[in-house]
Amino acid sequence: MSDNLKLADLLLPHIDKTPDYYEALYPERSLKEGAKVTRVAPSPTGYLHIGTLFTSLVNRIAATSSEGIFFTRIEDTDKKREVEGGIENIIDGLNRFGITIDEGFVSGKEEKGIYGPYQQSRRAEIYQTYVKDLIRKGFAYPCFCTAEELEATRAEQEKANIRTGYHGEWAACRSLTFDEIKSKIDAGIPFVIRLKSPGNEENKVVYEDLIKGKIEMPENDEDFVLLKSDGIPTYHFAHAIDDHLMHTTHVMRGDEWISSVPKHLQLFRILGFKVPKFAHVSPIMKLDDGAKRKISKRKDPEAAVHFFIEEGFDAIAVVEYLMTIAASDFEDFRRANPDKPYTEFKFNLKKMSVSGALFDENKLLDVSKNIISRMSGETVSEKITAWAKEFDTEFYRLLIKDQSYTKAIFSIDRDCAKPRKDIAKWKEAKDYVSYFFDELFAPDYTLPDNLTPADACEFLKAYVKVYNESDDKQQWFERIKELCPALGFASETKAYKAAPASYKGHAGDLSTVLRIAVTGRRNTPDLCSIMKVLGKDKCVERIEEAIKHIL
Repeated sequence: MSDNLKLADLLLPHIDKTPDYYEALYPERSLKEGAKVTRVAPSPTGYLHIGTLFTSLVNRIAATSSEGIFFTRIEDTDKKREVEGGIENIIDGLNRFGITIDEGFVSGKEEKGIYGPYQQSRRAEIYQTYVKDLIRKGFAYPCFCTAEELEATRAEQEKANIRTGYHGEWAACRSLTFDEIKSKIDAGIPFVIRLKSPGNEENKVVYEDLIKGKIEMPENDEDFVLLKSDGIPTYHFAHAIDDHLMHTTHVMRGDEWISSVPKHLQLFRILGFKVPKFAHVSPIMKLDDGAKRKISKRKDPEAAVHFFIEEGFDAIAVVEYLMTIAASDFEDFRRANPDKPYTEFKFNLKKMSVSGALFDENKLLDVSKNIISRMSGETVSEKITAWAKEFDTEFYRLLIKDQSYTKAIFSIDRDCAKPRKDIAKWKEAKDYVSYFFDELFAPDYTLPDNLTPADACEFLKAYVKVYNESDDKQQWFERIKELCPALGFASETKAYKAAPASYKGHAGDLSTVLRIAVTGRRNTPDLCSIMKVLGKDKCVERIEEAIKHIL
């Protein structure tokens, strides 16, 4: 038996399978030609980050556009950084934003698919099987260097102005004999298993990034760690095995991984795997004192997806906004297809930004207003009530007191040719409709400059006598116009403009007085509709109260 075979059995005696076993266990997928198999592989180290949501969306839409598969895989090999509930936070967050998951973790507790387990900490035996095979073939070896020894090597390299890393003559354990290794194993000295890289930094590797284009980098010559001392793999090794066995066709991830591509290309080739296509997604950027920087977990509340949930941005609005970042031609699609779901958009990675798009909250607000304006009153009512239940219990109690009343409120100026675009996020709704609830009503009775308190009160007293809640919008305004001549106001705006010195104002001014009396503000949706929802008794009560304050 050769030393390599003996070494493999010495280091991993409990592994009795070969890679062929797993190759048969995870067969090729039966998909149409050109279908993309994509994935997002987050670490459960905290909340769902906007960057993870964005990358997930890109993977999802790429799979959808090609009739492929999008799956989730949890990369939890770094147990020190893992946060309790981290898987639930991330997967449930994706679900909340409508990122449909075909395979892998579909909730915090449930996974589906025949290529599992979809959690790296439960796949240790698979990784160790492939490592054992690399040892047999002379492509991997044990390293017994301590952290202190590695740090001393690094310091020596820096002092000599030599590229740092475990490579070439600095790979201290690369040339240990079988007997030397066995002696250390017998002595109980802990070890990691490293790749025996056949690379040379003088050589170049070239690959075509589907977003960045052609990239040329030095070949990897570092003997990087494959298995840590606890038998758990590093990200580099685990993802190569997983993406091969799960038959990932396109690895689309953050561009911070570009520097690792030479290692990954080398791994795929040494393992005899087909190399997937790589697409490195630029981060979402933010302007800070005129300079671009990545959105930061420490500095920016919008880094956490929960920020958008708590602010009350509807999930589809956030996704549609991210689609404008993801594809430069998405807005053209949306203008041409206002009612189609974004999933029908034919996504092309070539349309993605090479350098990273800026986060623009004003653009998000505009996208959100447009989307909400197309929702029915019933839908808006339900969504605001659901948001308030989670984030504003006072508002929630008011909304559920009379749900037909709530629905009527949010149906005003909706379901029409030109719906208002006043609400951009559910958090704004409380202030937007506060005048419908006595508990929230805080009127501002300040009149326009051209109106005197005496004229305003005279009009309100006259209006109460003629108010008919069954009037339609035209009849409602006609009653205001009919009161104008006796009060010295023009019934028609054009008459006022033609001879402003002849009138105190016009019918529009008096409708503003009525709006202030009933709603406590100057700008609202259609006042006739508001008064119908409030009811005659409440409107008269509000008008009489306003007269007391205005006089």
